[in-house]
Amino acid sequence: MKKFRKVLDGLTTSSPVNPSGSSSCGSAAGTPSAAQTPRELEIQETLMSEHFQICKTVRHGFTYQPTALAFDPVQKILAIGSRSGGVRLLGRPGVDCYCLHESGAAVLQLQFLINEGALVTACADDTLHLWNLRQRRPAVLHSLKFNRERITFCHLPFQSKWLYVGTERGNTHIVNIESFVLSGYVIMWNKAIELSTKTHPGPVVHLSDSPKDEGKLLIGFESGTIVMWDLRAKRADFRIYYDEAIHSVSWHHDGRQFMCSHSDGSLSMWNLRNTAKPFQVTFPHGKTQRDGRKESCKPILKVEYKTSRNSSEAFVIFSGGLSYDKAGRRPTLTIMHGKAITVLEMDYPIVDFMVLCDTPYLNEIQEPYAVVVLLEKDFVVVDLTQSNFPIFENPYPMDIHESPVTCTAYFADCPPDIIPILYSIGAKHKKTGYSHKEWPLSGGTWTVGSQAYPEIIITGHADGSIKFWDATAITLQMLYKLKTSKVFEKPKTGEVGRGAELVEDDPFAIQMISWCPQSRIFCVVGISAHVILYRFSKHDASTTITSLEVRLQCDMEDIISPSDTENTPCFSDPSGHSPQPQPPSPRSITPDSVRDSIHCLKVKDRMIRMPPGYQAELVVQLLWVDGEPPQQITCMDLNSAYGLLAFGNCNGVAVVDYLQKTVLLCMSTLELYGSADPFQRLTRSPRKNRQSTSDFCMRGLSSFYSDSKKRTRTSYQSLTELSDNQVSLDLERSKSPTSDHVNGHCTSPTYQPCPSGRGRVPGGLEGPRLARRGPGRPPFRKAQSAACMEVSLPVSSLTEGYSSRRAMLQQLHGVSMYSHDEHHTTNYSWSERESRENSFSRSRSSSVSSIDRETKEAVTTLQFAESYGRKSDTLPTPCLWVGTSLGLVLIIPMSIPTDEQERQEDPITVAPTATVLMLKGSVLRFGFLDCGGALILNPYEVWRDQHAPEDPDRPRKRKLFNFSPSSSQEAIGDGHLAVVCSERQAKVFLMPSQACLYVHNITESSFVLRADVVSVCNSVCLAIFCANGHIMTLSLPSLRPLLDVNYLPLTDMRIARTFCFTNGGQALYLCSPTEIQRITYSQEMCDNLQEMLGELFTPIETPEAQNRGFLKGFFGGNAQTFDREELFGEAAAGKASRSLAQHIPGQGGMEGMKAAAGGVVGELARARIALDERGQRLGELEERTALMMTSAETFSKHAHEVWKWERRGDRENETINEYWGLAI
Repeated sequence: MKKFRKVLDGLTTSSPVNPSGSSSCGSAAGTPSAAQTPRELEIQETLMSEHFQICKTVRHGFTYQPTALAFDPVQKILAIGSRSGGVRLLGRPGVDCYCLHESGAAVLQLQFLINEGALVTACADDTLHLWNLRQRRPAVLHSLKFNRERITFCHLPFQSKWLYVGTERGNTHIVNIESFVLSGYVIMWNKAIELSTKTHPGPVVHLSDSPKDEGKLLIGFESGTIVMWDLRAKRADFRIYYDEAIHSVSWHHDGRQFMCSHSDGSLSMWNLRNTAKPFQVTFPHGKTQRDGRKESCKPILKVEYKTSRNSSEAFVIFSGGLSYDKAGRRPTLTIMHGKAITVLEMDYPIVDFMVLCDTPYLNEIQEPYAVVVLLEKDFVVVDLTQSNFPIFENPYPMDIHESPVTCTAYFADCPPDIIPILYSIGAKHKKTGYSHKEWPLSGGTWTVGSQAYPEIIITGHADGSIKFWDATAITLQMLYKLKTSKVFEKPKTGEVGRGAELVEDDPFAIQMISWCPQSRIFCVVGISAHVILYRFSKHDASTTITSLEVRLQCDMEDIISPSDTENTPCFSDPSGHSPQPQPPSPRSITPDSVRDSIHCLKVKDRMIRMPPGYQAELVVQLLWVDGEPPQQITCMDLNSAYGLLAFGNCNGVAVVDYLQKTVLLCMSTLELYGSADPFQRLTRSPRKNRQSTSDFCMRGLSSFYSDSKKRTRTSYQSLTELSDNQVSLDLERSKSPTSDHVNGHCTSPTYQPCPSGRGRVPGGLEGPRLARRGPGRPPFRKAQSAACMEVSLPVSSLTEGYSSRRAMLQQLHGVSMYSHDEHHTTNYSWSERESRENSFSRSRSSSVSSIDRETKEAVTTLQFAESYGRKSDTLPTPCLWVGTSLGLVLIIPMSIPTDEQERQEDPITVAPTATVLMLKGSVLRFGFLDCGGALILNPYEVWRDQHAPEDPDRPRKRKLFNFSPSSSQEAIGDGHLAVVCSERQAKVFLMPSQACLYVHNITESSFVLRADVVSVCNSVCLAIFCANGHIMTLSLPSLRPLLDVNYLPLTDMRIARTFCFTNGGQALYLCSPTEIQRITYSQEMCDNLQEMLGELFTPIETPEAQNRGFLKGFFGGNAQTFDREELFGEAAAGKASRSLAQHIPGQGGMEGMKAAAGGVVGELARARIALDERGQRLGELEERTALMMTSAETFSKHAHEVWKWERRGDRENETINEYWGLAI
């Protein structure tokens, strides 16, 4: 039983929280503490550390940077390898598994053990891995590391346990799949080629056994040499020397001929009866020129030669081979069937392709039915059974990256009716022309688990599109797509003016998403400083979109000067502060602003027909003011019960009534404080006329990443083409689109630094003004005074990576922010710096000066709630909680009419109060609990279709649900708890007394990126993700640490933009430009994960080989079989050199077998374990015996040499004695 303290209203006015982070009772860093209060409130916390565990659940999307492809024709399972060492296994919808090699080496080749539930992977670090697929989470059974040679090609015959491995030196080794050790049988390159050959044949690029005789191995070398090796006789049957390099080889099923693809774009056909020259050479895409020569063509990288029963003509399918003179043509896949040639153009380069056939036997008619094409950024399956070759509709979410993802939102436990409605509307807009046959990848089994509940993932994209995904039961399926760009007019060709210069390549890119599933109201924030509000309707409508313009630009600098009151408690009593100079309102209009009051995008002002689904109702745009672009929006919140929308940026906050289509509030942050401002801010001299910046362009979200090859382009397309190790930080080139950085400190567009390093005083002389520039202009390098350099030099020299969340948000949103625990702000960007800079690290400077602190206070988070705006309030009222980058929290109460008619007509009263709460670091999140510890949900409006036909008997009225504490008289007296989390601290306040009950210092060396109050195991906790990769959970309201795991080092801004928590102990982030990784931090879900995952392996009987018949077999020649064990086994071939390759047991080996040894097969499993262990001991004994024999042989050799020298000496003595005897 946890006991929490509460404070009676008005008794603790003199015990506020210290802005440095410690509570009034002095809590230590990282430990929660309770304030001494006269009454006790008992709240039972049920969450314990045992309820939490970090675990990856599933990965969605297209495999990033794919490299290889493999298919099991019996199990119907597909495998895709990637450059990062990942392996994606796909079966029927729901069967989707991701594995990762610990080394992270790129996957070069994949080989299924057909119908055995195993997979062999060859990686770029010259290691072979054997994966066990007979478990829901595949594991490595064995690994074999080659030490001397590089692996280039692998081949595993059907129903064989011997794997052929070709190397860069031209040698071919043989590996036993069961024991994963090398055989002593080796085909050396100098034995494969003729002795008279003077050059090395090159690496092995192809290995395959003859369909006619398994004892013959076809070896293809890169130089063009082809060798048919007789495995029994250990010699070459024939050798082919071709002028062009070989890329691939494919057999005809009868084993009498094969086809090769070459680097000159040709295909050569060879017959085994005459290997002196090819009997056919074709250039499928090469035309004959006037001089009789063929035009040069690109290499044909791969060819497949397949036969069909229904046609005497074979299928020849290949990639590449186009002529060089056709520049700009897209990559192609060519299908030749008889005289018909079909060229399929692809959107991206082809990585690999594979023809799917009915039979796994190479010596039978193949009967191809589909072609799987793996592209760099897509995955296509072509139906070969229809003459027009349509593609199959892909059931996997492979198009997440259709336009680069810019933001994500995750909603668990949604209303059950929302998913079917979205799917039914989205299905009407799906593409047509797909193949009518079933998806050919039908392997594995999957069922919806008992723990499934409705989940929706929403992704925002660079082209302004929004995608809704059904994420129920760890699957992902496209529901509905919304295009926000349809709200705006398309710029006319040749249009010249300021409006065309405001944005770059991605003017509609989505920054933030806010969705109310109950009311189905949807709101998005775009990169061009605009907000769009949508309502959902099942009927089409013809309406006009309302457009509102907001001038959220401050003419007053929020300059903070050092003061002794900075570290003193803040008092909500206005009398505690001296009157502050009131700045002009951001809504004030000057002649220049009239001339410059333009918006970035033009909303359609005509009647628009909108299809069923989400229909735009309101667009709010920020305007240019005095020649300056609007600052990008940093936070947003909406409440359907209030009918209000709020958003803020580094200038201030605006509140919009979307029911009456009016702007209720538009104030700078300083105006919200009034006389309760806890900082002393100095006004500056009146602003002079500004230089027009007609050539200024707003920087899009594309500036997150900088393509090293195309530095001048900042579109989102370059974002997806960058690998993680290409992204690094550069302190020199980084320039915020709305700020100038001079000698390490930030100056906003509306601030001009003082040469003396001191804040301006009214009436003082104004220093030289800085020339304004856009992001494309060179950085300002004007020399500063000694005072400025003295302060800023240590900052620039000590800074590494992002100094804080503000520096990150400058890169994210292009805004200038400041927190009172930071004494400097430095500029950052992505460039080709060393990878050590590609990390978030805290840089501290001991120097404190007003010049380091002169920057704007941004609004970082907003939330509507039923709360108390003043300490004297007795009942909760609608309030807007505002959090700033200075760590300050302001509460704005509102008076909203309750009657529906009055709500549509009467104005809403918004009255900012002097209520100020303080935290350490920028405020990130709010949450509200009742005094019983339960989460207070936001009130909402029940969805109603505004475009549905009118029903006279049932008029449409607004129906509201309110979860405020006012529903209980006891709750009214108790108030409620407010949870506030900043980038450094978490605090729990008791409202309306505003007393801090608990405080927890989250981190000192890093900063919080994401924090959410979530429901887990029928309770509530605070989930936190830090920049140092730690995922933490804190109990509520005690803020007791429950989980702290170093899970994900933040090496990419992509993770910071997309990481989000949701209820049920789940979270997600964009792990690559094309993939979404879902994780869980709930122990309960980790325990149930095995039930939710699909089975990759299904027991299926291997199809029998066809009976060829006596006459056909007699005259045509049956495929000859032989015993590979007899040739490659240790008894016949001996042991391979131990220095050639090293065997590494995998985690799924002995340990997995020991864990599986139980039940009916326990004895057999234990016997197998004993045999394996005995084999290991025997192997060690043999090694020691071999060493002893080697030592004995060496000793014998040396002894023999000694004996020879002694014998020689004896003979010389005898000769001398004989000589002297004769002489005497």
